[in-house]
Amino acid sequence: MKHILTALALLAALPAQAAEKLTVALDWTPNTNHVGLYVAQSKGWFTEAGLDVEILPYTDTSSGTLVSTGVAQFGILSAVGFHSQRSMGADMTAVMAVVQHETGRLVFNGAREDIQRPADLDGKTYAGFGSAWENALISSIIRHDGGEGAFDTVTLGTSAYEALANGSVDFTLEVSTWEGVNSELLGRPQRAFSYADYGVPDQHTTFLGANSSWLAANADTAGAFVKAAQRGYAFAADNPEAAADILIAETAGMLSNKELVHASMEALVEGGYLRDPGEAVGLIDPVLVNGIAGFLFEAGILRDAKGDKLAELPDVSDWYTNAYLAQ
Repeated sequence: MKHILTALALLAALPAQAAEKLTVALDWTPNTNHVGLYVAQSKGWFTEAGLDVEILPYTDTSSGTLVSTGVAQFGILSAVGFHSQRSMGADMTAVMAVVQHETGRLVFNGAREDIQRPADLDGKTYAGFGSAWENALISSIIRHDGGEGAFDTVTLGTSAYEALANGSVDFTLEVSTWEGVNSELLGRPQRAFSYADYGVPDQHTTFLGANSSWLAANADTAGAFVKAAQRGYAFAADNPEAAADILIAETAGMLSNKELVHASMEALVEGGYLRDPGEAVGLIDPVLVNGIAGFLFEAGILRDAKGDKLAELPDVSDWYTNAYLAQ
């Protein structure tokens, strides 16, 4: 008995194994697309996995750049940004689909009688955000409806929504589960065209991505992180109200509009954006990845490391993996 007690005393005296430090970069200021990370942090699921996770604040440097250069091991990545950077050789791999389907849409003032179909947008003014994707997307939608795909663009960033509301511009793009929800709360009636109705493939609009080199060398740690994050998103899918409260609390006052956060979480869940029926949360669909990659290639958006348009459609099968998810 004395020997057992001595052994237990020695074990107790040993220092606890240090948690492995990881950083995850956000693609924007905190919002409901990030909810699973904050739930996992709040619930202690990262700690249970032996991880000390730091959620980096959003900066002018894109999350894709932070991940591909190894500044962050993981990051929340917009799908179009991920594809664009990956085609140029960025060192990153998508390991989880945060959003299962396209949440973007083309929107305009609901009172506009002169806009009934995408072809009516020819010659009108678009409030944009400065990416090549926007021009390819909108032109494709208009041409699919029989128009020429010609429109004027003013780059306004987040001011686009105020410009749309006051009539300074004719149309813009928005995330239905955030800006769209906010427009409803503000009493600004809108109508919208869904991309998929006009020839644009559906896509996972948001990924959790990892630095590929780090991933290959740290498979166990990566799996522990991804599964804990997946658990956070699964909780959010099942408990949107509680998850919204956690997101608000964990972001320390950064999300002052509590009504918007709750309404956005409700829209994500009711729209089936966090989980497809009968599937695990976070599962990446090869059909969706290949579909949007093909669209971006045909639009000339995918370029090589020199900035030249890709001459051939790339094989994207190694751009993503479901291996780290709990199935």
